[in-house]
Amino acid sequence: MVWTKLPATIINKIWGKMVEVNEENFQKEVLEKSKEKPVLVDFWAEWCMPCLMLGPTLEKLEKKYNGKFILAKINVDQNQALASRYRIMSIPNVKLFKGGKEVDGFVGALPESEIVNFLEKNGCISIILP
Repeated sequence: MVWTKLPATIINKIWGKMVEVNEENFQKEVLEKSKEKPVLVDFWAEWCMPCLMLGPTLEKLEKKYNGKFILAKINVDQNQALASRYRIMSIPNVKLFKGGKEVDGFVGALPESEIVNFLEKNGCISIILP
């Protein structure tokens, strides 16, 4: 089977790969999908160093927790209307959507442990201690 010929949605399910979101697919990829499972939206830009530091951490956690939440990324330079709608004043800015609505968020490149706490607090993941 040739992976590149599979639809992106199937590849994303297999690899736990994040979804790039824009103004055209926001309704489907964030609001609609958040009715099935939490969607963590990373508002970022290519020139933002803290964004470039946070991105790999979010992607690592998405893979580690194997589909417990969907990671979506929105480039604010290319999607200014979405950035404005969600009051993005500084980046990185991460918003959590559940049930079709924004429920929580954080600003800045938090350490992995704080992001895990954020996800657990919001019911996206469960941490089972030995």
